[in-house]
Amino acid sequence: QVQLVESGGGLVQAGGSLRLSCAASGRTFSTYAMAWFRQAPGKARDFVTSISASGVNTYYADSVKGRFTISRDNAKNTVYLQMNSLKPEDSAVYYCAAGRTALEYGLTALDYWGQGTQVTVSS
Repeated sequence: QVQLVESGGGLVQAGGSLRLSCAASGRTFSTYAMAWFRQAPGKARDFVTSISASGVNTYYADSVKGRFTISRDNAKNTVYLQMNSLKPEDSAVYYCAAGRTALEYGLTALDYWGQGTQVTVSS
């Protein structure tokens, strides 16, 4: 069982930056691929980025390439999302997730979700 807790969301002006964190419980964090998804009001939950268990492989949605960076610290059981050059359309609830394998569009065997953290970007 893995529990995921996101933090770091908030209100920021367009062009600003935020760093989200996702802390995982359990001893097996380093065996899970991780990902961030986001969901804006009235819209589907969309893939943002994923990272392999080792941290070697990362994937990004086209909408965030060059602006967002995913990373992980397996010693701290934490995955991060550095978000730069934020735009109003980045406003959403951001969720981290754990699964078996990182892919260009998500995770295989996605087993766990966090509760989400709100990011609001003002224009």
